[in-house]
Amino acid sequence: MSKGKILWIDDEIEYLKPHLILLRDKGYEVSTATNGEDGIEQVKSQHFDLVFLDETMVGLTGLETLPLIKDIDPGTAIVMVTKNEAETLMEEAIGRSIDDYLTKPVNPAQIIMTCKKFLEEGRIKQEKFIQNYLAGFNQLSQKITFWHDWQDWVEIYKQLTQWTLELDRIKDTGLDQTLQDQWKAANNEFSKFVEENYYSWLTDKPKEGNPPLSPHLLDLYLEQQLNSNSPVFLFVVDCMRYDQWLGMAELLNPYFSIKTDFYSSILPTATPYARNSIFSGLYPLQIKQNYPQWWNVETNSEDHRLNAYEKELLEAWISRRKISLKSRVNYIKIFDTDYGKKVEKEFKDYLDSSLTAVVIDAVDMIAHSRSDYAILKEIAPNESAYRSLTKSWFSHSSLLNMLITISEKKNAKVIITTDHGSIRCMKGVQVLGDKDTSSNLRYKFGKNVKTDSKNAMLIKDLEKIRIPRLGISVSNFIAKEDSYFVYPTDYHYYLNKYRDSFQHGGISIEEMVIPISVLQPR
Repeated sequence: MSKGKILWIDDEIEYLKPHLILLRDKGYEVSTATNGEDGIEQVKSQHFDLVFLDETMVGLTGLETLPLIKDIDPGTAIVMVTKNEAETLMEEAIGRSIDDYLTKPVNPAQIIMTCKKFLEEGRIKQEKFIQNYLAGFNQLSQKITFWHDWQDWVEIYKQLTQWTLELDRIKDTGLDQTLQDQWKAANNEFSKFVEENYYSWLTDKPKEGNPPLSPHLLDLYLEQQLNSNSPVFLFVVDCMRYDQWLGMAELLNPYFSIKTDFYSSILPTATPYARNSIFSGLYPLQIKQNYPQWWNVETNSEDHRLNAYEKELLEAWISRRKISLKSRVNYIKIFDTDYGKKVEKEFKDYLDSSLTAVVIDAVDMIAHSRSDYAILKEIAPNESAYRSLTKSWFSHSSLLNMLITISEKKNAKVIITTDHGSIRCMKGVQVLGDKDTSSNLRYKFGKNVKTDSKNAMLIKDLEKIRIPRLGISVSNFIAKEDSYFVYPTDYHYYLNKYRDSFQHGGISIEEMVIPISVLQPR
């Protein structure tokens, strides 16, 4: 079986016979042409995976032949072979979409390496990935089974995410199901870890060995930056997972050096609880006790108005910490594209402010809209496509342009994080509850809630997890792994409607293990 089809165009092709024999011996199918015109005719009649193109030929030169071949078959990789190493020639060739170049006299090793690069790179990467994954599989499986502490789960999450992103790039390895099973095993064990340890994490300051939680972030990250007397920017991208952040970070690397840590979202991993907790530096129960006028999470809704006082909560934290700012706090919530573009145009006005906090709703909207609009589910039918959709949004977003603007301010400090992640829910679980039970698919707080405890963590008293009681509630459940709650009424309709949807509010690695990154302009 041929490893690939090669066309070599050179007006002195007879001198290249040893190279041509070598290529054929290595399994490549090789055709030749002695001038640009004949080479173009061959490209018209069949597809070549790789073309070696001499730069100096009688008749059409290599530079003249190059764009004509690209016009006929844009997918063909073209390697220029030249005696001329002039910088202007190389720039001209690059400008005409050359893929690589070799300098004469070429040697066999150069030719074989070039062929492997363009014709066998996918196979080589695939084989290397399979080799590396299988070598690390048992080690990672043991870590999942015999976890010890929070840091173990951070490392497990990072490794699983790295393998997953590699599989996005390297297709047809046959390992997709194996990795999915490993994710499932990890979330099963992580749920046990949370059930065993969560109550001990709920301290006002994180204890050694425990994860920082949502109310700890301002003290651990923001206070230090505010004391530097530099302009500070805090971005909270609602519902952003670690894998999505890595895709966004790729686009930011030319502008910032990036250091990423991890914290745990509080339970439930839902915006009214987790994000209010971030901006206040308090647990939800403390917010209600100390600032009852700003706590209105008393309904079964997750309406955005439940986070209406984030600026006030942030200012109250600044006051409690006795932090002196040179200018007032800017708080911006971007809830649609038009408003985002407006803020983007005005963003230079914020560059000298002491603190600018920006909340971005777009990723959360993508997650929820995927359940409601068939076209979005078609565009993002799986996790890989969901990551790609998020990265595509970010590459054209006002958020990216705002960050690029900040990068010009060399003393600026930037913190980017999220309130919670999301998980692709695949397992519907029947739940019973009255009309006052919370509506979220991943947690049910209410008076008479009943469900199978295998799929959920039972919390008899919400105040034990530092959440205000919602009236009289004797049984509250938070879903584990990839479960979602469905009522018996119209059970099969809602089971199918929300199956394969991205949800949050429950217990999973993707929802609870949260990236927080500090960015420094380059």
